[in-house]
Amino acid sequence: MPGRDAPCPAVVVPRRKHASVPVPASFDPKKGRAEYESIGYWPWRPESEVETDERGFKLYDALDALYMDEMVTKIHNWIKSPASSGVVTEEPQSACDNQKNVYILIVEGFLLYNYEPLNELWNRRYFLTLPYEECKRRRSTRVYEPADTPGYFDGHVWPMYLKYKNELEENASMQVVYLDGTKSQEELLSYVYSDIMQELNKLREENQQVTA
Repeated sequence: MPGRDAPCPAVVVPRRKHASVPVPASFDPKKGRAEYESIGYWPWRPESEVETDERGFKLYDALDALYMDEMVTKIHNWIKSPASSGVVTEEPQSACDNQKNVYILIVEGFLLYNYEPLNELWNRRYFLTLPYEECKRRRSTRVYEPADTPGYFDGHVWPMYLKYKNELEENASMQVVYLDGTKSQEELLSYVYSDIMQELNKLREENQQVTA
């Protein structure tokens, strides 16, 4: 989905054998509850540094509008020392006993897969899609700062969404799971949860083979 209206989650699971914070088993897809870590918000550049095109549109849906290098640095730092970031716990640690020794970072945003130094970090990639009319309707109900100028969605947001989505689809080597954004939140969370758990099981099996 386009721009500020369209988070596309990616998952980082550091391939470490001696991690110590259990996370995923406490996730309840029906209630949307989990243990999670936060390393900050997406690094937007100040409005004064965002390019303006000939129509007067601020080009927020472009890589140059973001401090991409800062996001890469933050994630690398987290991978090196995930325990140093704060963990918000909404379920008892005992609920996670069967999933010990795993750290998970879920990064939510846009253009996550169009910047190679960032894209190469992901274990899993999820891309939420919406048809034009529904996406425009949802965006029109949101309030942004700065506010969208008239014609901004059709003139910038939607074309940039199509551009970056096409880039992903043309990259045959990139594994992206496309999710139908018209489905319920419960359906989407349940699917992603199951998929992440499968990925964790594969990583666990790989670690067991290495240590065997």
